[in-house]
Parts: sequence; C-alpha cells; structure tokens
Amino acid sequence: MTATATATATAPAAPPATLLRLATAGSVDDGKSTLVGRLLHDSKSVLADQLEAVEHASRQRGLKDPDLALLTDGLRAEREQGITIDVAYRYFATPVRRFILADTPGHVQYTRNMVTGASTAELTVVLVDARNGVVEQTRRHAAIAALLRVPHVVLAVNKMDLVGYDEKVFAAIAEEFTVYTTELGVPEVTAIPISALAGDNVVEPSANMDWYEGPTVLRHLETVPAGHAAPADAPARFPVQYVIRPRTARHPDYRGYAGRIASGVLRVGDPVTVLPSGLTSTVTGIDALGTSVAQASAPQSVTVLLADDLDICRGDLIAPTAGAPATTQDIRATVCHLHERPLREGDRVLLKHGSHTVRALVRRLPHRIDLSEGLAQEPDPAELTVNDIGAVVLRTTEPLPLDTYAACRLTGSFILIDPEDGSTLTAGMVGEAFTTS
Repeated sequence: MTATATATATAPAAPPATLLRLATAGSVDDGKSTLVGRLLHDSKSVLADQLEAVEHASRQRGLKDPDLALLTDGLRAEREQGITIDVAYRYFATPVRRFILADTPGHVQYTRNMVTGASTAELTVVLVDARNGVVEQTRRHAAIAALLRVPHVVLAVNKMDLVGYDEKVFAAIAEEFTVYTTELGVPEVTAIPISALAGDNVVEPSANMDWYEGPTVLRHLETVPAGHAAPADAPARFPVQYVIRPRTARHPDYRGYAGRIASGVLRVGDPVTVLPSGLTSTVTGIDALGTSVAQASAPQSVTVLLADDLDICRGDLIAPTAGAPATTQDIRATVCHLHERPLREGDRVLLKHGSHTVRALVRRLPHRIDLSEGLAQEPDPAELTVNDIGAVVLRTTEPLPLDTYAACRLTGSFILIDPEDGSTLTAGMVGEAFTTS
C-alpha cells in the first residue's frame, strides 16, 4: 500500500444508481464542515434557497465568498447550545452514484457518535489539517474505522493552500497515517491532498498540485466499490422480520417470510436451516417487489417461501444448511458504551440481535481499549463508561445464531438495552463465539 494509493484513479465507473454509505471524521477545526459543504455545493446538491441563505449569512459576517461550512452548521449550533449531539446525515447524488453521508462530530467526548455513524459506512473520510499532521484524534478515528472494519478509508489532507501546496508535507503525513493504519489492519487507504476552502481536489482537480496524479475526493467516491458490507462469497443470512399470511381466496395457503437479506445469495432450491430451532426445509420461492425471482442477494428485501409448514417467527434466522452459523449462549464481543450509566460486571441487560431480543448477563469485562495508543488494552476495568470501547463477555438466556462481526457486520452486531427504561446502553461487535464452563 503506497501513501498516495493512486490505483483507484483508473478504476471503472460505478454502475448507475449505486449507493455508497460514507462517514466523515476529523479533529475540531480540520475543515470537515467545509469539505462536506464543498461536496454538496460543487455536486449541485444544494437548493437555491439554501445557497442564498448561506450567501446572506456570509455577507453579514463580512466574508466576500460564501462560507460553505454554513451548509452543515446545524450540528455546530447544537454544540454551542450544549444540547445532545447526534450524527447528521446528508444526502446527495451525482449522475453516477447516490450517497448517504454520516457527518460525525470531531470532539473526543462524542466518540460514541463516530461509532454510530461509521457502523454502517462502507467508506470513512478522515480529515487532517496539513499544518498539524496526524494528531491523537486522527489516530482515534483510524482505530475506530479499524474496529468497525470499514473496508475503505480516505485520508483527506486538508488546508494544503496554507502550506504552499507542498508535496513533501503531504507525503510525510500520508506515510505516517498509512504506517499506523497498516498496523491496525485497515485494508485500504487512499490519501488525497485537498483544500476544501478553495475546492482543490474535492470535486475538480487542482491546478495548484500538478504533482498529484490521483483522483479527486468525489471521483474516488464515485468509483470505489460499493455494497460490500459482507464478503461477496459470504453464506446467505436472512433474518425474518415478518410472517405474511394473507389468507385470501387466491392464496389460501400462502405463508411467506419477509425481511432483508443480510449477506450472501439465497436461491430457489437451497436447503436451509431455521435458527435457533434447527428445523430444516427448502426454498421453494422468492418474491421481490411482487415478482418471483430465482435468486436474491444482499441487501435486497424479499419474501421467502419454504417447502414445509414450520413454526417460524420474527427474529428467527434462515440460512443455507451447509453454512449455517452455530448457536450459542456465550458471547465475547467488542463494545462501545453509549450511555451515561456505566456498564459493570454482573449487570442484567437485554440483548437485541437483529429483530430478536433476549435477556443477558454481563459476566466479565476483560479489557478496555485505549484508542489514543492504537488498540492498547487496559485489563480488567471496573466498568465501561460513556464513549469507552472494550471487551465484554455475556451469557444469554436463549441461544442465538451469531456470526462474527468480521464475517458479517449485520448478523455479527447487537445492542444492549436497559431492561428498566428501554434506553440503549451499548453497541457490540461479536468476536469468536465460545463455550464457558
């Protein structure tokens, strides 16, 4: 992996109407809001009245040009008011691809929000101020991307105009970041020198950095592979969300199982196992948007028909018999604690996996992760507090069909819920399932 990673510059264009989920991350004042504003503005994704309001506010501040950071200033206003901060989602599109962008806060105390925003992302853009280089918060964001197994990371070295568009400055930052993320196991890094304020290499190539031959930020977003939240050869996983029984004269015996395929491909004729019961059957039909199809793949929403009349309900998992996951009541996972109430050994919680909720016991807290030091572990913490990331050992009252998070992000994740008030306590990523004595 090279610092500039220019291979994606020649990648084929993505098929029309594909969707890419991405998240932005960066330290305070690295220019994240300006970058998002520039992407929205230069991709023609800003309504005329929004742009007019930004231009008016910019003039009131004595600025000659529109301050594009104001396009995303709602989140900043929340910070100033001291109210709850959440991830802000931006939607935009080009003729090539549609985008859902999770704009995450940069402050250390909002680590949980970066985890929330990046949990479904296929790509993370990490901003770095060219004057400051890689700082502790940069390493923190890279570590979170590694923990969440985000397949693509973009290092956007911003404010290149303030360092004279110096290639050596960019190369040094890109090299340091690449070495660090390689140690963390990040599979792919693309480094791009930009000036979000001036628009250099954001949407249009920069005339000020002719030494850079790679893609612009938008070009990379349009061409990077999308829709690979799970490996292409991953076994099919179909969590049941709803049982359809129309009982009409035309379909008196119709029984379909509706949901969204979490990974892999499901085909008519596949022998399948229903978990956690272990009952087996064969797929006899797949309905997609009212049309019968021979096969369907993630992330399609479909209705599955089976040969046998089985007792299947919401929360069950249908999987190919040959690659069905094991069921277990003992779980080891990496978690990010989201709530002000700490998580401690002995806590009784609810565990929600897909659409199935069971009771669980926190048996042990093996370690806490120090993100400022890569993924260094602090063993046996007394508790996990808000924004902490660490390991948890759980015991559930019922067996669950679990994949590891590395195998499938959807069926390998869960949340822990306070049984008293229903608030979300913790987001978890399943490690290897194991049996305890």
